[in-house]
Amino acid sequence: MPSTLSGRTVLVTGATSGIGYETARQLAERGAVVLLHGRTAEEAQAAADRLIATAGIDGALVRPLAADFARLEEVEDLAHAVVREHPRLDVLVNNAAIAAPERHTLTADGNEIAFQVNFLAHYLLTDLLGAALTTDRGGRVVNVSSSLHRTAAIQWNDPQRIRRYSRLATYAQSQLALTVFAADPRVTAVSIHPGICETGLLSLYGNEGDSASQGAAHVVRLCDPATEIVNGAYYDRDERVAPAAAATDDRTIKRLNKLADLLVGHTA
Repeated sequence: MPSTLSGRTVLVTGATSGIGYETARQLAERGAVVLLHGRTAEEAQAAADRLIATAGIDGALVRPLAADFARLEEVEDLAHAVVREHPRLDVLVNNAAIAAPERHTLTADGNEIAFQVNFLAHYLLTDLLGAALTTDRGGRVVNVSSSLHRTAAIQWNDPQRIRRYSRLATYAQSQLALTVFAADPRVTAVSIHPGICETGLLSLYGNEGDSASQGAAHVVRLCDPATEIVNGAYYDRDERVAPAAAATDDRTIKRLNKLADLLVGHTA
């Protein structure tokens, strides 16, 4: 029986390592064309070469793309390249993430770096891919979030955390924002906590976790058009559960959209 993912085009951000890499591998193994995003062209190409050499993936199914999410101009360039080269995009997996650094850090765009890389870049990318993202049944955005969003609060008067910086609270804020964004009625999207996995973010959670491959399997399930989703839903691995109350609050959604539009330079 052919895979229901065969022939579908999926963009996976942050796909050069960890859950993103394993998500790309599993999607390609099931016949999807994977647009594999990395921070640099060299990193993206190396990940694509590794998939072909070690996982036996057909090279025609892996297309490396690059953008540094700490630079919104590069996010815009990535979106334009995808729309130009892949006018039909079935699934967008917003996975790229960094742990907030020990010291408060602003990007060249003036945003706290974790808030930009983990949320604002994905907000902008999703918006700019609107022309390519299919509205057909099965088309969707999958935001790879975190259970730590439950511990967070968005600091509306200081979203850049300039006055009071905490590494964990800053990371959690970015994950709450990404989870709220999945409930935006403008997009067909879900968010998922793929479990605590042995990736570069493990230190934020503890010392032990599932393999990145196990975490990726939960993400891939939500990419499959055979998996029925509820728009705006939040999943803890394979189970649909209620997110933090703020994640489905209409006022919070509208307020976050307004803030994000301002921070990414949208004036509309």
